[in-house]
Amino acid sequence: MMTTVKLVEQELWQREEKGLIGILPVRDAAEMTSVGSMLSQGVGSDSGERSSKIQVGTSDAHRHEGKNQQEVFQWHKTGVAARALNLSRGVEKPSGRVTYTVVLEGLCRFNVEELNTRGIYCTAKVSPLEMTKAEMEQVEQDPDFITLSRQFNTTATELISVFEQKHKTSGRIRVLLDTVPPHKLADIFVASFEMSFEEQLSMLDSVDLKVRLSKAIEIVDRHLQSIRVAEKITQKVEGRLSKSQKEYLLRQQMRAIKEELGDNDDDEDDLVALERKMQGARMPSNIWKHAQKEFRRLKKMQPQQPGYNSSRAYLELLADLPWQKASEEQELDIKAAKDCLDSDHYGLIKVKQRIIEYLAVRKLKPDARGPVLCFVGPPGVGKTSLASSIAAALGRKFMRISLGGVKDEADIRGHRRTYIGSMPGRLIDGLKKVGVCNPVMLLDEIDKTGSDVRGDPASALLEVLDPEQNKTFNDHYLNVPFDLSKVVFVATANRAQPIPPPLLDRMEVIELPGYTPEEKLNIAMRHLIPRVLDQHGLSPEFLQIPEDSVKLIIQRYTREAGVRNLERNLAALARAAAVRVAEQELTVPLNQGVEKLASQLLANRLAEGAEMEMEVIPIGVNNPEISNTFRIASPLIVDEGMLEKILGPPRFDDREAADRVATPGVSVGLVWTTFGGEVQFVEATAMVGKGELRLTGQLGDVIKESAQIALTWVRARAADFKLAAAEDLNLLEGRDIHIHFPAGAVPKDGPSAGVTLVTALVSLLGRKSVRADTAMTGEMTLRGLVLPVGGVKDKILAAHRYGIKRVILPERNLKDLVEVPTAVLSSMEIILAKRVEDVLEQAFEGGCPWRQHSKL
Repeated sequence: MMTTVKLVEQELWQREEKGLIGILPVRDAAEMTSVGSMLSQGVGSDSGERSSKIQVGTSDAHRHEGKNQQEVFQWHKTGVAARALNLSRGVEKPSGRVTYTVVLEGLCRFNVEELNTRGIYCTAKVSPLEMTKAEMEQVEQDPDFITLSRQFNTTATELISVFEQKHKTSGRIRVLLDTVPPHKLADIFVASFEMSFEEQLSMLDSVDLKVRLSKAIEIVDRHLQSIRVAEKITQKVEGRLSKSQKEYLLRQQMRAIKEELGDNDDDEDDLVALERKMQGARMPSNIWKHAQKEFRRLKKMQPQQPGYNSSRAYLELLADLPWQKASEEQELDIKAAKDCLDSDHYGLIKVKQRIIEYLAVRKLKPDARGPVLCFVGPPGVGKTSLASSIAAALGRKFMRISLGGVKDEADIRGHRRTYIGSMPGRLIDGLKKVGVCNPVMLLDEIDKTGSDVRGDPASALLEVLDPEQNKTFNDHYLNVPFDLSKVVFVATANRAQPIPPPLLDRMEVIELPGYTPEEKLNIAMRHLIPRVLDQHGLSPEFLQIPEDSVKLIIQRYTREAGVRNLERNLAALARAAAVRVAEQELTVPLNQGVEKLASQLLANRLAEGAEMEMEVIPIGVNNPEISNTFRIASPLIVDEGMLEKILGPPRFDDREAADRVATPGVSVGLVWTTFGGEVQFVEATAMVGKGELRLTGQLGDVIKESAQIALTWVRARAADFKLAAAEDLNLLEGRDIHIHFPAGAVPKDGPSAGVTLVTALVSLLGRKSVRADTAMTGEMTLRGLVLPVGGVKDKILAAHRYGIKRVILPERNLKDLVEVPTAVLSSMEIILAKRVEDVLEQAFEGGCPWRQHSKL
């Protein structure tokens, strides 16, 4: 470029009489695209109708020697002689660089015979390549040339027509067809098109007029075809201009009008607000890039397009999610957390200790993972409320997700955005609502999820509850990983059996079997009674429920693992008291409850009986001053007589077991249900028949098989128990045995009734009653072994609630007695049995009826 600038400075800028200069293309790979594109505008034209504008500049960094320039540039052999039409010089920059703008007009082609690069700029000895007048006349008579000329004129005319129609111009370009020869017109047309550098050089080298016209026809025709295709596409697009696009044009016009009126505020623009919200969301870098890409796509869309609303809703979700926003936890005070748990719940030592352990770990390691706890127990024992107490003790927000009856996997993982009406899963939606990334999340009723053709939610929870996977939880709608490792998950279930084993393995199961009567009494006095009084607008001055009355409610009106029925009965007492207070007309006079007033004038007016305006304030427990002023003559104290009057006759009686086992053939068993442990009576009777065994009580297959095993064992040991005269005597000859499990509407199943069935059969055939104070549980084998069973704590608590004093357990269940409260064990006799004979020895008064003979 240095030689070019020197040439312009000395030959064009400094001289008054400007001569001709030569324009040569260069063949250097680095420069030929840029320089070649400039020089192509000056492809030779004898008519002088074509000019080009070239900018050249210099700086110290580009000053090379001529020898080096020759090595860098490879000059083309064919060039164009040109003259300068206009020349301007730019301002010299601090770096010394000067820019010249030159407008050149190409005159004719020439061929380089000798090139000299030793001077300050290049010079060359050239020979013209133009035809003489005689040669030109001879070529114009050539039929091929005439045909090519006509073909070129036709194509050029069509191109000019399309151009004038498209740009709405007059016929000034059409004048060139009548005034300029075809071979010169070819140079003008071709110079106006975009084409490759090689095509430009080929056109420059076309000295032969027929070759030049052939190439020009090809280039012009190609350009004409591209214009036609573009017009065809434009017509199709314009033909499909829909209503939404028209609305967009109108909205754009409305926006322009508002801008002119000054009614449009950019700060209130929705997209601007959304972008500002996204910037404040503190997303991880990879997710921020994804959000930016989606936001750029949204800005290119029109509000009327189908995917606009879904894309915007997706970005709003990304902006609303708490990627790094966490609850501001208070200083970890283990003692304060323990006091918070104790104030909300009585007992539950194992659960509280686990939470305290987690707090201790968090104090030593602040970034510790949250635990995944699963509370398994009957209804009403405080599983759900315990989760909210954990959140309060940790100083975190609490959110609850109910999984009961959920059968769609999309409730956990969300729907894919390709579906109409797609939404994120319940976890992501809950985190959006709670606004922090480390809440205490309760997954309620996790054992009641189902599965169908829409997927299995329990399997989707595997990723959620796995500490190794939930760091990158992938919701189908969100489609980017979200970190759930900071969430403290608490699941609740009534039974552990329906939960899939892989899911159960990911959770720390803590069993809440139920409360003892002593625990229920403390819960009622500390929590239930104050809450019931507050809910009914009462105070202890209106209603008093002594401990003895609460004990009677627990013993005679409720037999449950939890305390819900206990709270319902207390609420019934509160409603009765509320009716009495509302109907009570006898109240203390107003002046007895009013304190001395500071104003002597006001006191005198009261004494004189003057009329005064006073504000009436409703009575309530939250207004102790007013409630102390207005009170009934005497509070309602609940006693045994009032319990029967309000709650009705007692529903349960301690003599029930003694009355039911007074007849031989009845035994008392212990079973486990979703509502906790229960006492189950088993009744057996014999009748004339064909030796069949009948079972009733809505029984499952397992318990039916246990009955068959029990009968087979008794028949095999009939002689040992003196139930038959000889070993070959058939116990069932001429008779049927019917075994019934009362409460026939309740489904029953499980192997733990084996020893109870044997005891009932031996009692029936031996005609001796079972002890009324004894209950039993255990699975048996054909050889008479007693196998361990589950739910021991629940069963013992059920026996304790029922008033049972003795419980027979399998010997291998001794380890489960550690979980039973000490107060319950101290009030009961626990008997461990290894074989069925041990059970029978303890089930009857005075031992098993070994020597009695059945006459049935």
